[in-house]
Amino acid sequence: MTAQRFADRHAVVTGAASGIGRAITRRVVADGGTVTAGDIDEDGLGSLHDQLGDAVTVRRCDVTNEDDVAALVALDGRLDAMFNVAGGNRPGLITEMTKADWDFTVALCLKSVFFGVKHAARRMAAAGAPGAIVNIASLNSRVPMVFGAAYSAAKAGVASLTETAAIELGDLGIRVNTVSPGLTETPLIGPMMSIPGAEAAFMRQIPLRRPAQPDDIAAAATFLASDDAAYITGANLFVDGGWEHTAYPDVRRMIPTDAR
Repeated sequence: MTAQRFADRHAVVTGAASGIGRAITRRVVADGGTVTAGDIDEDGLGSLHDQLGDAVTVRRCDVTNEDDVAALVALDGRLDAMFNVAGGNRPGLITEMTKADWDFTVALCLKSVFFGVKHAARRMAAAGAPGAIVNIASLNSRVPMVFGAAYSAAKAGVASLTETAAIELGDLGIRVNTVSPGLTETPLIGPMMSIPGAEAAFMRQIPLRRPAQPDDIAAAATFLASDDAAYITGANLFVDGGWEHTAYPDVRRMIPTDAR
């Protein structure tokens, strides 16, 4: 990691209270930057501030609410990097998924990123300074997942949104890229990994034979937001241990029919 890569720079991170967002926040601060950290988990935000001190300003933010995202982006006087990390999933088979579950997942994973890109780009453009936006998608933007139709569709939307934003914002000196994590040890994977046999099946599909740690994803995201990636925009960087080159296990076969 290049020392002080974010010196005198300010970033906004959504989903900052835990997992990948928390790891990105830690890495930006370690690299000399300051962060506005948003999340709905106020306890997690409090512990993040306790850990990192005044380099981090925390604010409750519901990323599905556009006003919340706009306020988060505007909280500091400058913005050099925006990390749209917040996400989640209500899993279900297409034939059984409710509209509410679909809308929840798409709002949290895709609409929130639209809000983040929109308001970060406006602020960067108003300042007349170059900036970088990094959106967190997923391996499932390319590799489909049973029980994950809404999640996969939303994450594919994030990748496509990123490509369009990169074209639209390039003239302004704003770079926009995607990081697509594979299986990562965050609270999100808990229910899936509790399925008997699931962990072993996943490990068989990952050439590196381990899940990612949040710091693995944070390293890629902060690289794309730094000057080391000054000539990269519109990219989708898969950080998945090689999983994009293999298939996704069908977890339906691991769950008794009466437990689905």
